[in-house]
Amino acid sequence: MHKQDNINREHMVSSDLQPQHKTFSLGLEFIESNVESDNWYLQIETFDPHEPFFTQAEFQDLYPHEYDGPAFDWPPYREVREDDLTVEHIRYMYAALVTYCDQQLGRVLDVFDKHDLWQDTMLIVNTDHGFLMGEHDWWAKVVTPFFQEVAHIPFWAYDPRHPGCVGKKRDSVVQTIDLAPTILDYFDIPVTRDMQGKSLTRTMLNDEPVRKAALYGVMGGQVNVTDGQYVYMRGNVTEDNSPLYEYTLMPTHMKGFFSVRELNKWEKFENFSFTKACPVMQIPSRTPPLLSSRNNPYGKGRTATLLFDVQTDPGQTSPLVDVGLEVRMIKLMLFEMAQNECPPEQYVRLGLPEPVRKSTSGLEVVIELPSDEVIEMACVLQAQLGLEMAEHGGNGLPKMPFGDISFPDNLRLRPGYVFSQTQDKG
Repeated sequence: MHKQDNINREHMVSSDLQPQHKTFSLGLEFIESNVESDNWYLQIETFDPHEPFFTQAEFQDLYPHEYDGPAFDWPPYREVREDDLTVEHIRYMYAALVTYCDQQLGRVLDVFDKHDLWQDTMLIVNTDHGFLMGEHDWWAKVVTPFFQEVAHIPFWAYDPRHPGCVGKKRDSVVQTIDLAPTILDYFDIPVTRDMQGKSLTRTMLNDEPVRKAALYGVMGGQVNVTDGQYVYMRGNVTEDNSPLYEYTLMPTHMKGFFSVRELNKWEKFENFSFTKACPVMQIPSRTPPLLSSRNNPYGKGRTATLLFDVQTDPGQTSPLVDVGLEVRMIKLMLFEMAQNECPPEQYVRLGLPEPVRKSTSGLEVVIELPSDEVIEMACVLQAQLGLEMAEHGGNGLPKMPFGDISFPDNLRLRPGYVFSQTQDKG
């Protein structure tokens, strides 16, 4: 990918030649062509801001700083090994890219002003995830715990029916699953039966909550839940992160197909109501030892069970150890897992008691949670391992030795990293 990126940069000699500008231009062309029409929907989806943090000099010059290391605008997916000056440099590169994104969004706002689309057009600005830029001693995402920098994403919404909401902030917990119902509500289209998201119209008007808690995470990693004040991250308790299955009718990875070894033990699975009686493939999945072993930053971070008060500790630097609060957050987690028809092996992997999910004669689902006593038995924060995880905090520490890896001679490393390409490694 890096080789292709270098080739691409040779052809992007000005900002208007970058994919983001071209994507916005096509979106604006659609608006200009349909400005007199009604009931249209446009989604401008752009890759940026995303690594690599490549922009033109006109944006980088807005953030002057000292740096004489190698080119560094594509952070690796690992713990931070670079020194503070290098971290500062790439943050400025990211800021330059965000500024470029702001400029492109500004083009949309200009068209809204030009045609006074504010009178009858909804505008939503949202993203899919954040990115760690050295916070918690981590770069990137996914290989890390889902800290607030990754999970708590920007979300702005303008509804021309409610101009009094302009400039107002809301504290209710909402998720991206609420986007579709909100848009459908605007067009007066009913939501589908299986949609768990809610229209945010009343939330925009008076901060009316649409849920008690939000569930989030990544395949095979921690399962997380938040009520807006507390965040509870539940790591696996089994040594190899099993049992773990993938459910799909399209057995492909990001860069290739499933191997024969992966597919030779799949079974048919028919217990999800949302698949409309269509069976799916239940395929055993294995977690790489790097992500399940606690002797390296990846595994130590992704297997940690942590609890934070993100209102008093938004940086999530001081994990809490509170059994009563852990019981409460586990109850919220179990309810949301059951609502989402979580397969039974997930409760085993996470060391949690399984709730009972009952369907009634109608469309309602009744969920019976285990008793508080049973849930308390599943608490881990006050156990020895839990205390060790709280002390570590899911951070990208301890830093691990480089091993047989080559780095530029002028790469700025953090104090404590002893490295030389010319020194005999013995």
